Formats: sequence, structure tokens, C-alpha cells
Amino acid sequence: MRGAVCIVSPGNLASNPRVLKEADALHEAGYAVTAVVCDYTEALRAFDDEIAAGARWNVVRVPRSSSERPIGMLAGSVAKLAGTHLSVAWAARAYGGPAAALTRAASGLPADLYIGHYIAGLAAAGRAARRRDAMLGFDAEDLHTGEGTELQARMVQTIEDVLLPSCHHVTAAAPMIGKAYHARYGVDPVTVLNVFPLAMAPTQPSSAGKGTFRAYWFSQTIGLDRGLQAFIQAMARVTTRVTLDIRGGDRWGHGDRLMELARELGVAEHVYMLPMAAPQEMVRLAADYDVGLSLETDVSESRRVCLTNKIFTYLLAGVPVLLSNTPAQGVLALELGVAAHTVSLADPDGIAAVLDRLAASSGTRAEARDTAWRLGRERYNWDVEKAALLSSVDRAFAGRRVAA
Repeated sequence: MRGAVCIVSPGNLASNPRVLKEADALHEAGYAVTAVVCDYTEALRAFDDEIAAGARWNVVRVPRSSSERPIGMLAGSVAKLAGTHLSVAWAARAYGGPAAALTRAASGLPADLYIGHYIAGLAAAGRAARRRDAMLGFDAEDLHTGEGTELQARMVQTIEDVLLPSCHHVTAAAPMIGKAYHARYGVDPVTVLNVFPLAMAPTQPSSAGKGTFRAYWFSQTIGLDRGLQAFIQAMARVTTRVTLDIRGGDRWGHGDRLMELARELGVAEHVYMLPMAAPQEMVRLAADYDVGLSLETDVSESRRVCLTNKIFTYLLAGVPVLLSNTPAQGVLALELGVAAHTVSLADPDGIAAVLDRLAASSGTRAEARDTAWRLGRERYNWDVEKAALLSSVDRAFAGRRVAA
């Protein structure tokens, strides 16, 4: 055994593919891996059960506590304790989430390296690493100071100010996220993209590309801040038939709001709501579409610099992507070439023009699909990307041995 790693995340197993890929890769590399996660969303419990049953590494599932809610009045205590490890505990309580429960579970598990995911996971991993005199790692899937309320951003910075300088291993889900963390904390995150294993990919390209032009969007939760309204507005402006399949949970009723908009615009018969599906099925389910949508908005700085797993799901499925022109997605589009098309969410007419152009030319659609298929196999997959993760963890362990 090369060492023990404890991965700590506040979400369900099924809600964070990065935890699953990280655990699989470290286990395959010879590390003893335990994932401490939260039983957060009841709708994902059956998926979690299936994942845990098949995992080759250990899983500890922490029940969600209804008492762990953000408490704004704690901000004053956090300010008085700023810069101390005690401030991390208070800031985590003020921020909200299951940090206390995760801390208790992680601290009870001996490990050489604790890797936190999200802010609650970082706070818990930091306290566990300190108690165990172990190394600390962090995976920045988002720019956490660039999301949420002003109070939450202050609590995030309090936690990151204390813990990030002591991290032995830091990864980021997009280059611009990494650059932002370097600018704020002086750390040098290794970019590990949200890509997926080749084993999830179809064995051959889909025969899509004929007839109706089919668009696809998916997420765990259907939201109104994901650019779908602009796309539905564009559907009402196209000259060719375009359909849209939306897959995800609709616990907030946002799917109904989108369908209401589609009815107002006269395109409701072309918009379909699909149920949630298992994470390991997402690449296969995307394969029969002509374009996948990643329409991130400017609702936060984090959204501007992120690269979501949607993009790389589509590419691995051999499906071109339609990207909103956020800074991070604009840079990626240059690397993807004809497999990507960028649009402005403020310009439904422009989106419609792109859709009409793609739908009108079978040759253009075929070239885009061929390029997406090639990129998914040659560059944007976990079989390639996991080397960056493993190199960073290996360096942390090597540095620990030298220091000892």
C-alpha cells in the first residue's frame, strides 16, 4: 500500500462524479481509499446504494443533520477568531452544510492525506488532518468565493485563508479556477478537468445527424439560471425543426416554468422533460443527439470561469457542444474547433441562426460529430486526465517522506 487517502465531500456519491473518479484512480494506483460523503438528497439514495455496493474502496455515508443550517449571527465570532483554526469551525457553521458531521466521521479514520471537496469538505478535511498530523488536499471544483451570498463568500475566504496555505495537494476543475486560486492564495492548483472514463463511451459513433435536429441538456436539478430560456426562445425563431430534451430533477418546479415559456412561444410540442438517470449512464444517454448544451450564465464569477462536466460528457459521447460565451468556455471553444459553437444568451436570434446553419448541412454536422468523437478519445477522457491527479498526489507523498 502506498498510503491512506480519505476523500471528504458534503454531497451524495451520485452527485459528485469527481469523487468517484478520484477514488477509483487512487485505488488503482495502490492507495487505500475511503470516501466520507453525506446522505444529502433522498432522490439520489438509490443511486448511492448502487455505487457504494460496487465500489472497490471504502465508503462512509454521513446522515444529513437538519440542525446544521447557516447561522448569520456567527459572523462576528468568526471575525474575532480570524486566521485561527478555531475560526474554520465557526465559519463552517455560519456557511452551512454538514461540516461538523463530516469532521467527526473523517477524524475517526486514520489517513496520510485528507482531500476536501467543496467548502464543507475542506473544513472537515482540514480539521481531521490537523488532528491526525496528516497532509491536507483540496479539489476546487468551483471558485467558491465567487458564488453564494456575501456572508457565505466571507466565510469561504475565512476557511480558505487558514487551510489553503497548508495544503500539500490542490487541484482545480478548470484553468481559470486554478488561476483565481493562485491569485488569491498563492497556491498552484493542478488542472483536472471534469472528464469521464473511456469505458463509459459508446463503442461506435451514433447515427444521429439525419432528420430533426435534436438538442440535449442535463443536470441533477433543472434550473432557471442555466440559459435554457434563451435556447427555447431561439427554438421559436428557427426555420428548421429543432427539439430539446431536458433531463434532471424538478423539485423546484423549474421544469414547469420552462414548459410554460415553451407553450407561450408555440414550441411546447418540441420540448421534452426526461427523468433523472444514473451517473454512469449519462454519456450513453447523450450519444443520440446532434448537439449538447452548456449554456452557463453570468450569475456568478464562479460560473464565468468554470468548465462543467456536461461539456466533456457530450464530447465523450461524440456529440458537438453549444457553449455560451463565458470566458472559460470561450477559451475552450478555440481548442475544440468545429466540435464547439459559442453563442450569446442575450441573442436568441443569433442562437437560432447557428442552429439553422447546423441543421441545414449534413456535412457540417458530420464533421462536428467526427471531431467531437476524436477529441473525446484522444484528449478529453479520464484515462488521460487522471495522470495529472496521480502526479499531484504522488508528489505530496514524496514530499512528506523527504520531510520526515
